[in-house]
Amino acid sequence: MRYTNVSRGRFLERPNRFLARVEMEGQEVLCHVKNTGRCRELLNPGAVVYLQKSDNPNRKTGYDLIAVEKGEMLINMDSQIPNYVAAEWLRKGRLFPEDANIQMERRYGNSRFDIYAEAGDRKAFLEVKGVTLEVEGQARFPDAPTERGVKHVRELMGCVQDGYEAYLLFVIQMTGIQSFAPNWDTHPAFGSALQEAAQAGVQILAYDCQVRPDEIVLDQPVPVLL
Repeated sequence: MRYTNVSRGRFLERPNRFLARVEMEGQEVLCHVKNTGRCRELLNPGAVVYLQKSDNPNRKTGYDLIAVEKGEMLINMDSQIPNYVAAEWLRKGRLFPEDANIQMERRYGNSRFDIYAEAGDRKAFLEVKGVTLEVEGQARFPDAPTERGVKHVRELMGCVQDGYEAYLLFVIQMTGIQSFAPNWDTHPAFGSALQEAAQAGVQILAYDCQVRPDEIVLDQPVPVLL
């Protein structure tokens, strides 16, 4: 996935979870943060960030904050992009043939999953989670408690019981990662749910991404440590 009209700036402050103040070319601009998570380890005063200029003249903010540098690592923190990155990857013939029917936001029962894939007799639901938290080379999820995430994991277990393939795909929005693990310190229940899901037949996958200021592409599998 590619972005257009990307500029570099320096993070100043985050008045609330939706907004950030950024210095860009000597000017202070107010921008929309495309990630409502805490991101405390990323958005520190002085951090180099990348902004995409909006083409909507009626918006209150003229830019979206999409990426941040953490040391030598560039991390995409756009929480809206992992689903599209995953779908783009699937349509290239990953996991399923290139001619597979890939649908976004497919409802099943009382649930709505990020992606539905169908190829011949194979029918699968995929839930996608973007990962921006890195601790000493390991990617972890979540960065804050997520009862919604636990609910998604259990719903995937129900899909397996009904005869579907089910996948939980963690899109790690950076490169240079050695492994992925649930964030036991932040939400032990999510880690326990992952373990149960794996035992029930849900495929737990993690992939890193090649990240540039104006692009993010799903890349290599990362070992999952449950």
